Amino acid sequence: MEDRIDFDINESLKRYLSDPASVNTPDADPELFDCENDHELLSTTLIDAVLNPIVDAIAENPDALARASIFDSLQLLLKCGTALPVNSLSKILDLIVSGLAVEADTINSDLEADEKETVQQHKRLLEMYGFLLQWALSVVEVKAAEKPANAAPARKAPGKPGKSKASAKDGNWDWTSQIQISMETMCKVLKLKLGKIFMTTSDRDTFVNLFTRSIYLILESEQRVKNVAIRMHSFKVLCVAVKHHGHSFGAQTSIVQSLTYFEHLSEPMAEFLHILAEQYDFTQLSDEILRELANKEFNSNDTKGPKSVSVFIIKLSELAPRLIIKQMTLLAKQLDSESYTLRCAIIEVCGNLIADLSKAEERSENYATQISAFFDVLEERFLDINPYCRCRAIQVYMRLCELEQKFPRRRQRAAELAARSLEDKSSNVRRNAIKLLAKLVSTHPFNVMHGGQLSYNEWTARLEAVQTELDALKPPPETSGLGENLLGSSHIDSELLDDATQIPDDSPSKAPRLTEEQKAAVVQKAAEEAATSELLAKLQLTRKYYLESIQFIQVLHSASVTVSQLLSSRNKSEVIEAMDFFVVIDAYKVETARSGIQRMLRLIWTKGNSDEGKGVQTHLIDCYKGLFFDAPDSFGSNDVANYIARNMISLTFGSTPAELTSLEQLLSTMMSSGYISDAVIAKLWQVYGVQKEISKTQRRGAIIVLGMLALADPEVVLKEIEAMLRIGLGNLGRADLVLAKYTCVALRRMTPSRQAKKKDAGSPKLSNDHAVLSKLSAMIEAASDSKEWYGVAEQAIGAIYSLSKHPDVLCSDIIRRKTIFVFHPHLRQPSPAQTMTEGEEQRPGTSSSAGQMAKHRTTSSALSQLLFIVGHIAIKQIVHLELCELDFKRRKAEQEKNKQTNPASQRTGDEANDNELDLIGGTTEDDFTEAMAHIRERELLYGENSLLTNFGPLVTEICANNNSYPDRNLQAAATLCMAKLMCVSGEYCEKNLPLLITIMERSEDPIVRNNAVIALGDMAVCFNHLIDENTDFLYRRLNDKDVSVKRTCLMTLTFLILAGQVKVKGQLGEMAKCLEDNDRKIIDLARMFFTELATKDNAVYNHFVDIFSLLSSEKDLEESALRRIIKFLAGFVEKERHAKQLAEKLAARLSRCETEKQWDDVAYALSLLQHKNEEITKLLNTRSRVVTAGA
Repeated sequence: MEDRIDFDINESLKRYLSDPASVNTPDADPELFDCENDHELLSTTLIDAVLNPIVDAIAENPDALARASIFDSLQLLLKCGTALPVNSLSKILDLIVSGLAVEADTINSDLEADEKETVQQHKRLLEMYGFLLQWALSVVEVKAAEKPANAAPARKAPGKPGKSKASAKDGNWDWTSQIQISMETMCKVLKLKLGKIFMTTSDRDTFVNLFTRSIYLILESEQRVKNVAIRMHSFKVLCVAVKHHGHSFGAQTSIVQSLTYFEHLSEPMAEFLHILAEQYDFTQLSDEILRELANKEFNSNDTKGPKSVSVFIIKLSELAPRLIIKQMTLLAKQLDSESYTLRCAIIEVCGNLIADLSKAEERSENYATQISAFFDVLEERFLDINPYCRCRAIQVYMRLCELEQKFPRRRQRAAELAARSLEDKSSNVRRNAIKLLAKLVSTHPFNVMHGGQLSYNEWTARLEAVQTELDALKPPPETSGLGENLLGSSHIDSELLDDATQIPDDSPSKAPRLTEEQKAAVVQKAAEEAATSELLAKLQLTRKYYLESIQFIQVLHSASVTVSQLLSSRNKSEVIEAMDFFVVIDAYKVETARSGIQRMLRLIWTKGNSDEGKGVQTHLIDCYKGLFFDAPDSFGSNDVANYIARNMISLTFGSTPAELTSLEQLLSTMMSSGYISDAVIAKLWQVYGVQKEISKTQRRGAIIVLGMLALADPEVVLKEIEAMLRIGLGNLGRADLVLAKYTCVALRRMTPSRQAKKKDAGSPKLSNDHAVLSKLSAMIEAASDSKEWYGVAEQAIGAIYSLSKHPDVLCSDIIRRKTIFVFHPHLRQPSPAQTMTEGEEQRPGTSSSAGQMAKHRTTSSALSQLLFIVGHIAIKQIVHLELCELDFKRRKAEQEKNKQTNPASQRTGDEANDNELDLIGGTTEDDFTEAMAHIRERELLYGENSLLTNFGPLVTEICANNNSYPDRNLQAAATLCMAKLMCVSGEYCEKNLPLLITIMERSEDPIVRNNAVIALGDMAVCFNHLIDENTDFLYRRLNDKDVSVKRTCLMTLTFLILAGQVKVKGQLGEMAKCLEDNDRKIIDLARMFFTELATKDNAVYNHFVDIFSLLSSEKDLEESALRRIIKFLAGFVEKERHAKQLAEKLAARLSRCETEKQWDDVAYALSLLQHKNEEITKLLNTRSRVVTAGA
């Protein structure tokens, strides 16, 4: 028989682990010797010639492996493993695995037969098979890993890195099934009674490690781990090794190392420990690993390790929370770790443990203590230094909201913490806080009674009702028996005790016995008292329930204010969450939802040039669709149309002009997108056109909405012109001027706007005798003392200029008739207003009055209306001239284009049209522009034939002599008219500018001051050279005593500065003071202004020093307010270069500081700038010495 090899496992392992090429193979097949150094010599034929006899020998008897030639040949082939063809390597692996399996069966039989003499032989064969199996699996993994690269050098393989020809034919060889069979064989071997084979622990551990080392190597491959079968087989091998063969310590070391170096093993290792604990009842390994991780300290630069450990702990807490909870005291130490990922993991673990404990059927004695401790950790982490940890705490709470057990006290605390987190500096935290509040609302525990709505008024009413019942049930103080039973026996009478112990002669025990009737009465009384006591206890619980719900609703109310402000956030995802929050609380009838939903409207203006901007607009439309346009599924088509129409009308109730403008944009956008059906439009017209008395706001709302929809599709109003003339411009319109105003707006939409789907839709221009224009004229000339008339006249004039072919002619007639009406009432001519209102009831206030005061008031009112008409027509005439100029340029361009494309067509056509085209062709664009400018500057206000010529001096006279014309409304109308005329002519503007500024400064009427501010803003656009020198007067209005004037001034200056219409000359400090105004809207406007300004050529940086100087010298500004302003502005200095330059400029002021306050202000500003200048820092440290010397 051939010599058997003298195999020493320890020596072979030592050589293999250091370098597989160093393993000696002296007895290998001679034909393989040359291949050891030159892998190119390996061929399939050669390998098969060597391998086939070995396969036959081992198949006949597994002991054949002990032959030196067979074992060394296999070792030599494995040394060249990476160069072997995959089918040859597969054959070697099959050979080893099958031999090991047969040997395992043989050993099992011998051990059962108790044949001790064969033990040593079996021991050596097991070691040899195990050694070769480890080597073969290692080669397989190297082979599999280098396939994608096609040229990766062999790991731990000697020789040249070149590939054999066979390796190119490997294809996509799948080793999965063979690896699974290998692992099944390992399990088969490990289930043997190895203690009878390996006499020492070290020998057994060495052998077991042959298998486990291969398992850990396989698990290093992410692709292998993803395969469920391989992963489960790996876990099975490791579980048997740990449970039965003392591999616990080795596994602990390997797992901790795997978590450090292989991120993909974090969750699989947690799964392994779960299986080990559940199926093999071995929890010690988990305990030891968790203890080691709890005490582990990570390098501050190491991000990979903490991340892997965090994922591992979180996964283990999900799979086996009971393993984690035992070590939670130790793991909690990681809450003090510098790594935020570890802190996040502990937060997540706390949430998983709470969820597990709440679902447990059997609760331990310390259940409440554990739950409370975990909740305390979560609440504490709401103030973690890292925003990711704060977010994780909020996210964990969101998951806990889904639990069946509600934890009402903790939910209340969570709501309060979330409301506080709405003011967090991290937008991510704020966004998650909004989501948590919405989740708390949607899963609230107050749905047991009354359906679960969260209306504060309803819950307060219920609380008051319960309190009334409680007060009625409580007995008066003198009532005995019942009160004692209900209130308890906290006070014990000492005399009663004496009586009970001494039992005197008159003791109750010696009293006569009660009759049957008396006994029945006592029993009845006791039953009544018991029932009353039970009812009282029930009412007290109900009262507590109501109080808790009201506390929760109060938190929602306060949080809604902050969330409403977050709708203006620059972070678009935060804005979207805020919208969703208001949609959720609206579903639960929270009162503050409506104000938030109205505020959402302004988001329709979000710039849509990015995906985020478009996302906000789209989400807003989706929210409004869900709130107002999605009818219940049970509704029929008619009910759906009624539902949507009613909701659309309700959107207009109580809306401000700004909100209506935003609503208009929203509804027109939805109309363009096809969200509004014809049936809904028909319902709106029905509401508007119904003849019977209905709510004024409802009829107004219908025409407002129709006018908005017509912005996208003029056909909406074109089909119902007759209804508008009959209702809005008829008797109903005269009785309700607001209805008439919005009817005029709707009529204006007959001409297509830029938003219209079809630009060619709409009606052609109308002649001046058209019924629509006649009705509009009549509405303008209608006598009325109502202030709503001005709104009607404004929109009617706008409609005339929009619809008429010759609006200037029609408006001239209106001015003539109105002038005669005011100044020569006896010469009144029949006007459209008179002829069309014959038979109608005369409006109150228009009939002649006996009192002189009434006459004066009527004259002043009529004159005010005349001046308003004149001013507004003047402005509209300018716009009309500009449109004529644009139309001329368009037609001239079309003519030039036609000449180039088809010269022959110019000789044909209508003669009049030819003359018109010749006229256009003979005039240059510059000539036409100059002509229009001349008309505007000289003819409108100064032309001989212009109607407006006489009104310029008239309004100047009225404005300059307010004592002679004391009527407040007349002064307001005259000022407004003068301001509009000043926008027409530069000459008139220059002449009357001092008067307008004086009125703006001295007028006691805030409306007049508001109009003057707006007028100056318009003039800054029209005649910049005139206004540029007088901008200081505008800035002064920022300190106006009236809030509306300040707000108007701030908005006007914001527009002028951002549009580049006025130059900033150091007055930005006045704008900055608005950041600390008492009015919230002014603060928001100021913040918006500086945010936009910061995007324009470093404007905040350029003016920072000037702003600081003005604010620092302001005596009325508090120190805390100054610091908040400076901190806000310093946030816009983002470039390091700018911060350094600003710091140098401010530091130069330190030496000139005369007071301690000046020094402190400069020092604070410097502390906000990232200057990194040591000289400035040293200078700041000399504060006390310099200030003392200065003093």
